[in-house]
Amino acid sequence: MSPPDAPDPPPGQPAAHGVKRLLLRALGIVMVLLAIAGAFLPLLPTTPFLLVALWAFTASAPEWAERLRRHPRFGPLLIAWEERRAIPTSAKTAAGLAMAASWTGLALTYRNVWVVAGVGILFVAVFAYVVTRPAR
Repeated sequence: MSPPDAPDPPPGQPAAHGVKRLLLRALGIVMVLLAIAGAFLPLLPTTPFLLVALWAFTASAPEWAERLRRHPRFGPLLIAWEERRAIPTSAKTAAGLAMAASWTGLALTYRNVWVVAGVGILFVAVFAYVVTRPAR
């Protein structure tokens, strides 16, 4: 967010200012709302939206980022990602199953072989990234 040689803001102070700060807060709020929707809608993920919200709030509203970190269900996942880029095994499994189911549905209903192949390649690349992250 800031130039590499710029000093870090004091603890509790946002790194972004002005319009940038407002835009990051708005992004964080939208991501939290999408995460809430994802908790109830089967194919909409929750954690990726919370990760983006955490990033946006860390730069614009540190106290809001801290609230996400203290959440009883999602806080430990967010902290594990921030500290170690870790993804729990159960989340890896869920991601793999969701991508496999999504690709299968696409392959059975969509006729353009290039689109189906492209999505398949993308899913394999994403899953390879997910699997290579530490589990704890």
